[in-house]
Amino acid sequence: MQAPHLTKPTRGSSPWTTQQRLGLLAWEFTWSLFCVWTPKPLNRWRLLILRLYGAKIEATPFVHQRARIQVPWNLTLGSGSSLGDRTTIYSLDEVIIGRRAVVGQESYLCTGTHDLSTVDLQLVTAPIVVGYDTFIGARAFVMPGVSIGFRAVVGACSVVTRDVLPDTIVAGNPARPLHKI
Repeated sequence: MQAPHLTKPTRGSSPWTTQQRLGLLAWEFTWSLFCVWTPKPLNRWRLLILRLYGAKIEATPFVHQRARIQVPWNLTLGSGSSLGDRTTIYSLDEVIIGRRAVVGQESYLCTGTHDLSTVDLQLVTAPIVVGYDTFIGARAFVMPGVSIGFRAVVGACSVVTRDVLPDTIVAGNPARPLHKI
């Protein structure tokens, strides 16, 4: 179940079918009831719940109990990756987090935006790919369609609007390369 890349032309209409909306409602209820309250050591329990809702999970990544995942069936987590406290994965499209990648607390990975050139402000989605051994600092914001190369570092509070090359440190708003690692 994946949202279409463009919604119906009616402004304000939902891109989701009734079945998808029910699935999203069940997901929100399940995560709130069975995961948000769990202590950190119950990570495997949270991963089980994510797998039951279609997340693709390699080995044992870490997902903080207060992480927010909008659409779990669009999420792929690599082995040893980590989603920090209050991280938001707004996964209207696919989000792939590579092996040993760290997404710092309160970061926001957003796969959806709106086409501002149309009167109906149609929903537009694009995937986000985070390479292996990448570090995304606290409160960073990653825009739809961005790929962050392996071993890259995104500084805290940065706004990433373009792809980040491997082995590069970026920071700022918009994020700009500081230097190669």
